[in-house]
Amino acid sequence: MLDRHSIVILQLSFDQCQSRFQCLNIIKPTIRIVTKVKSSTNIQLKSMNKLLTIIWLYCICIGASLAAELPEDIERCRFGDSPCLVRTLNDLIKRYPKGIPEIGLPPLDKYSFPDTSVLDSPYRGPIWMTFHMRDNVHKGFNNATVTHVEGFLQDPTKQQIILKARLPRLVHDATYDMQGRFMLFVMNTTGTLQSDFQNFRVTLTIKVILEYRNNKRYLNIYDMVPVIDLDRLIVWFDNLYRENEDVTIALNNSFNKHWLEFWNELEPALLRSFTAGFTVLLSTVFEKVAYDDMFLPDIDIRIGYRDD
Repeated sequence: MLDRHSIVILQLSFDQCQSRFQCLNIIKPTIRIVTKVKSSTNIQLKSMNKLLTIIWLYCICIGASLAAELPEDIERCRFGDSPCLVRTLNDLIKRYPKGIPEIGLPPLDKYSFPDTSVLDSPYRGPIWMTFHMRDNVHKGFNNATVTHVEGFLQDPTKQQIILKARLPRLVHDATYDMQGRFMLFVMNTTGTLQSDFQNFRVTLTIKVILEYRNNKRYLNIYDMVPVIDLDRLIVWFDNLYRENEDVTIALNNSFNKHWLEFWNELEPALLRSFTAGFTVLLSTVFEKVAYDDMFLPDIDIRIGYRDD
């Protein structure tokens, strides 16, 4: 059974433990205090071990029951405060290019997109082609600048969320698998590709619903529409024609010379890829961080706190 000194220390630790991050910070000095008390009051070793075990279990329970939290060095805004949200998102990108695993934010300097089917024609006739991309990695989101934010109201379902950002350069590396026929010309090849999107601008229009877990509100994306603009697209496909490297070079040069027409043809499929990638990125964060925990408490000056 714990003695009076241990119970006092345990209660003080629990009272301060408001989050799992605070709990981990508090546990170390608590251990030092218990050790000092042990030497001065002859607390039995068994009693001290019980105390430490209970504190650790308490911290584990907090970590399991509480939602993930934004880092303390990131400014929280009020609902719908667009200028503040722009500032906070840019600060988050600048401070954490390698992501924040605790809140589900992946590395932004190298972010993987799902596999994508760009073309998937039926295997018949004189002209057909299938083109699939896998191992998709996008480099450069850590250099993004958020330029506009709308939505994120106290009730996020009342207005769609709009995010606008620009990147000086977004590089996409992938492995492609291509099969096809163009009259007598048969293609069956696999290789690596690189796409260089220059002065990349994206607008995301997002619709969400609310999901309730453990008395907290979480966002769930049910629709996302991306709009992409760019100043230039430079591509390179290795092994486009295995039998003749000169043909591979000529085809790549043609793609880059007529890049706008090439982009217009591929845009619908690539937009699907960007939709999937951005949805996964945001949904992972929304899944871990409760919506209300992203913002400052909602206050009505007439009656005080509106919530809680």
